[in-house]
Amino acid sequence: MRKLFYYSVILLFALTLFFMWFYEFRVFSIGNFVLLTLGFLTALGIYDSFQTKHAILRNFPVVGHFRYILESFTSEIQQYFIESNTDGRPFNRNLRSLVYRRAKGLNDTLPFGTQKDINDEHYIALRHSIYAKGPVSDDIRVTIGGPTCLQPYSASIFNISAMSFGSLSSSAVSALNQGAKKGNFFHNTGEGGISSYHLEGGDLCWQIGTGYFGCRADNGSFDPDKFREKAALPSVKMIEIKLSQGAKPGHGGVLPGIKNTPEIAEIRGLMPGTTVLSPPAHKTFSNPEGLIKFVAQLKELSGGKPVGFKLCIGRTEEFIEICQAMVSLNNCPDFITIDGAEGGTGAAPLEFSDSVGLPLEPALIFVRVTLDRFKLRDKIKIIASGKALSAFSIVKFIALGADICNSARGFMFSLGCIQALKCNTNQCPTGVATQNPALVRGLVVTEKSERVNNFHKHTVHAVKELVGASGHTHTSELTIHDLVRGDEMVAMANKYFPDSVLNHI
Repeated sequence: MRKLFYYSVILLFALTLFFMWFYEFRVFSIGNFVLLTLGFLTALGIYDSFQTKHAILRNFPVVGHFRYILESFTSEIQQYFIESNTDGRPFNRNLRSLVYRRAKGLNDTLPFGTQKDINDEHYIALRHSIYAKGPVSDDIRVTIGGPTCLQPYSASIFNISAMSFGSLSSSAVSALNQGAKKGNFFHNTGEGGISSYHLEGGDLCWQIGTGYFGCRADNGSFDPDKFREKAALPSVKMIEIKLSQGAKPGHGGVLPGIKNTPEIAEIRGLMPGTTVLSPPAHKTFSNPEGLIKFVAQLKELSGGKPVGFKLCIGRTEEFIEICQAMVSLNNCPDFITIDGAEGGTGAAPLEFSDSVGLPLEPALIFVRVTLDRFKLRDKIKIIASGKALSAFSIVKFIALGADICNSARGFMFSLGCIQALKCNTNQCPTGVATQNPALVRGLVVTEKSERVNNFHKHTVHAVKELVGASGHTHTSELTIHDLVRGDEMVAMANKYFPDSVLNHI
């Protein structure tokens, strides 16, 4: 291929010079441009032939660059020209469009019937009632706070999941918080700490990760005094201890150095420009008893605000041990957030995203049954986090054992995210997951905060319609028996328990 390249360049040089001579050099002025272009390509070809990093360029000078150019547009080509409405990943086009339409307040109906294969074994449906009820007019709320909670919080059934300032841009965080204020739902800060952009009126769930950002001592350990100061903020309604994250359980949070600006570094107590790798586990405790005592400590330091923890289920015996510690110490968290292995993140190793952790559906079943077994379910609220985006996904997760749901990527879509899959590169084209000022400028906070509010409002209304269709008036009435598999005669419970719709007749 190299010989062909050089022969082609020599031939083009010769032809150009011939035509320049034939038409006289003064007339054929474009020949100078052609010669200049050929000279550049020749220099590039010589460089490609002798460089040692890329075999493709050594074997295919100049032409090999087209391979890398096309590769840089792979996600766009896949999204706009190859994927259908139902097979996109992580979220298909139909779901993304649903969020966009609801966020903009547009018609969110779908024509001509479902595009899903309802005979697929993974298809799940809601068992509707012939005595369906209309959607209730009152807002559906769930009170979070156990017997020892002094400041219980009335939460919406749909809230913003953990996303840090750093992973998201300042404009994105501001828009989310303002939207949460307008819609009266809470905004999880993520493990990056509380920034000024989180304090624009929306209720907060302050997440404490393994890096203890926002309540971090100089040596990287937990600082009770700094925690007490931040926990006293009126906006902070709940505190969540992050044990693990669905997209990378057993791996600490990752903030690429290119996104660690001086402002973010100051909030977190770090050096700017450095890649931030949070520890995989907490230093403050190392066993179930230590975790429960830490929960109790945070309750006291926060003045009795709801305190819980978030985890992706891995070793089920470890969660059982935590429940045993709750019973033996006669203390328990106010809530537990369950993140599924299908959860999202801005940056994670492929092996962790693809191969670690339990999916949300079986995890919810396991947690609910385990809490029932230890007689703790009435004291602890369960929050589901993991691809909760449509109203049906919320209904499904609540039926499987959750009380409320959190969504991260759903609210990112409401901000204008197009699933460009560039969250870890600082090149997010919509200004959502980047610290590049030129890209952040494109996200208008006043406009996007309204879309966040609209998405929440219309999704919750759709939840009410589904709950009414099943014959209920509140999400708390939903159970696993409200769900069926695709053949309409197998109860969803059969996937996890030996049971059948026929047994209920």
